[in-house]
Amino acid sequence: MRDAWDQIWRGMRRAWLGLREWSGDAAYEKYVRCVRRVDGGEPVTEAEFYVEELKRKYSRPSRCC
Repeated sequence: MRDAWDQIWRGMRRAWLGLREWSGDAAYEKYVRCVRRVDGGEPVTEAEFYVEELKRKYSRPSRCC
């Protein structure tokens, strides 16, 4: 019975992590891992990261209007 609960728990955890990845909630953690692995430098703060993401997202021209 313990193995079944472990499998259920692992499945729920994978689903939660997948949902965070899909929604963009894990973007900062992903950025930090990448910066430390590739550059070995210090990443910007979480607030600065999201401000830069918003600037990048809304600085491009939109085709809707």
